[in-house]
Amino acid sequence: MPLLMMGVLALGTYWLVRNTPTLSGPQVALQAGHEVDYFMRKFTVKNFDESGKLKSEIYGTEARHFPDTDILEIDQARIRSITPDGQVTTATAIRAYTNGDGSEVQLTGNARVIREASKDAAGRENPRLEFRGEFLHAFLNEERVTSHKPVLLIRGNDQFTGDNFSYNNLDQVALLKGRVRGVLMPKSPPRPLP
Repeated sequence: MPLLMMGVLALGTYWLVRNTPTLSGPQVALQAGHEVDYFMRKFTVKNFDESGKLKSEIYGTEARHFPDTDILEIDQARIRSITPDGQVTTATAIRAYTNGDGSEVQLTGNARVIREASKDAAGRENPRLEFRGEFLHAFLNEERVTSHKPVLLIRGNDQFTGDNFSYNNLDQVALLKGRVRGVLMPKSPPRPLP
């Protein structure tokens, strides 16, 4: 009898072990494919600073987000940025690609970046500045724009072209490479006082 009891307990334990759920090992993360997880049509996204002033706004006819690369692809993009001192910069393109935190924007197809004329803290006038090309790569946090393709730079009435280009807004320096051409328009002399 004790031997039979031990056999029944052994079979019961065996059955219990087989039917008890097991703790699974580390789960293998599912790889996100290059598929759209959300989209927007005819949209406007606005960002404000702590005091409620408009910092930037993005317009587009359609946008698609890809979770595997965290890239937002925008059709007919128009991006407007306003600095704390009120300087307005507008970027437009047939298509724009921006990373997840919005620190980089790649503009493709009839890309333009325009910084409107303004005055700095010392009262000096900064003329209107425009970049045109088929590709422009803007690094917003660093205030830089680069391109490995030909670019037209217009500063006031002066025009420059180059095969590739980089511009640093903090240093106010544009570097054009390759076949560089420029047209400098003479400044009109100040009018004499009567």
